[in-house]
Amino acid sequence: MRSISGVATTARSARVAPIARAVAVMVLVVVADRITKHLVRTHIQPGHSVHVFSWLHLVHDQNNGVAFGFLSGGGALVVIVTAAVALVLLVYFLRSPGRPWLWLSTGLLVGGAIGNLLDRLISGSVTDFIKLPHWPAFNVSDIAITVGVISLVLVLEGLAPRGRP
Repeated sequence: MRSISGVATTARSARVAPIARAVAVMVLVVVADRITKHLVRTHIQPGHSVHVFSWLHLVHDQNNGVAFGFLSGGGALVVIVTAAVALVLLVYFLRSPGRPWLWLSTGLLVGGAIGNLLDRLISGSVTDFIKLPHWPAFNVSDIAITVGVISLVLVLEGLAPRGRP
């Protein structure tokens, strides 16, 4: 027979594990974003391009909008809206951390938001560097945000994998 304290410990562990996973994903996204942007700022002059494959170039662009240049010139409004959306998602996640795979969406979205917000706060714009044909330049945070939105839709619609949460 389980003691009441054992049940409380198990419940706490079930709540803490997804939060720890979300934080790990978030940290991974922010670190990867900061490192790649630093390498681009250090090794590629603004406006220049490095050919990688026929379909991929590395560039050094500064973006003062949100993902893919949307809302360019938005300034403080972009920062406020991004922070508000990230905060709403965090509150939702913290209220239901046991929802399967929500930790992944939350880690990706918050990590991506933090990565781009750090750029805005430090330099006033975001460094973008991945350039595909017929597509605006983007960065690691933009990838995390895009995948995070897709995974969040799948989680909220109940289409996420049923494996280990």
